[in-house]
Amino acid sequence: MPSSKNISAAYKLARDNYADFGVDTDKAIRKALSIPISLHSWQADDVRGLETPREGLDGGGIMSTGGYPGRARNGDEMRSDLSKVLDLLPGKQRLNLHAFYAETGKKVVDRDALEPRHFNRWLDWAKTEKVGLDFNPTYFAHPLANDGYTLAHRDKKIRQFWIDHAQASRRISAHFGKQLKSPCINNHWVPDGAKDVPADRFAPRQRLRDSYDAIFADTKVNRTHCVDAVEGKLFGLGSEEYVVGSQEFYSNYALSRNLMLCLDLGHFHPTESVADKVSTHLQFHENLLVHTSRPVRWDSDHVVTLDDAVRNFFLEIARGNAWNRINIALDFFDASINRIGAYVIGTRATRQAILAGLLDPSAQLKAAEKAGRGHERLALMEHARALPWGAVWDELCQRADVPAGADWLAEVATYEKDVLSGRD
Repeated sequence: MPSSKNISAAYKLARDNYADFGVDTDKAIRKALSIPISLHSWQADDVRGLETPREGLDGGGIMSTGGYPGRARNGDEMRSDLSKVLDLLPGKQRLNLHAFYAETGKKVVDRDALEPRHFNRWLDWAKTEKVGLDFNPTYFAHPLANDGYTLAHRDKKIRQFWIDHAQASRRISAHFGKQLKSPCINNHWVPDGAKDVPADRFAPRQRLRDSYDAIFADTKVNRTHCVDAVEGKLFGLGSEEYVVGSQEFYSNYALSRNLMLCLDLGHFHPTESVADKVSTHLQFHENLLVHTSRPVRWDSDHVVTLDDAVRNFFLEIARGNAWNRINIALDFFDASINRIGAYVIGTRATRQAILAGLLDPSAQLKAAEKAGRGHERLALMEHARALPWGAVWDELCQRADVPAGADWLAEVATYEKDVLSGRD
């Protein structure tokens, strides 16, 4: 495990090495620490929610697999786990809540009737931890979502239920934004789609468009406090053949309705480069929401690691200097490993990718390209991979007063022994 003295010595060498390529590592560290990452609440409890009652709720296209002990069973345990995670993470964080984490006590409150007061304990926790809150309507795990359709449902009454739920979620988001003095991103994703080839692809998309138009027609919601985003997907469980809310649907809808487009790194074909989409969408969209996730074959929500897809995505943002136009959140769930560890691995990998992008010698690369020296550009790109970014990362952790390297594993082991092992 690296000592403070060794970290500082290694960093000085790395700083000089990067300086040879015109990169200011101190500036990169400060910037990397300032960029917020919104942690997703659903890793803590395996996407189960806190609703009363829980019986009979279907997954609706969402499923976390595995049975590692220590799952959070209630809101207090979730918040305790999340506070522990925050202690182990460098940089600025937020928390991303789903609507079915409402705490209504023994009273049954359906999703179309949710109010800000049902999230008071989350709001109090956010104030204590000094983090912002983001939000998501929960269009799954509900009897009215069991056939795979919500806002695009052919039954008008079912569509209206979900419209009402979305409007309630927008009011909750606006309340969060106002109370915390930080805009709350309210992200809409629906599981609507067909397992096999549909006869009519047009009508569901028209219904989805009309439902969203009804949702966003509520002008009483302050759009400074509530920033709405929409998220597409290539396929899902039960919608392998046809997804109503495709990437093309949402890109056009967001652009035409002045909403934020969400790109989830796990929601594309495995051979697509999501990084290449950044410079395209930002020619037309003012801002983007990105969910860092890791697809494995056709499954989209594995714990984030510092793989090429994640690294290249943030490298594109850095080369376009588009940090002020990107909002970053996490979206993965793994019940097969220690959940605190999953959080720390995924969030650190995301911030490592941010730092790696900021350490890129972009100015030299662009100069070589502009001068027509393609061989020099390619050689420098390859050499940049070998630069000692790991030493800069350890220095970043040290400055943030969190464990560097893998030292955090000891704290997770202690927390598992003292807290998690006592849960059923």
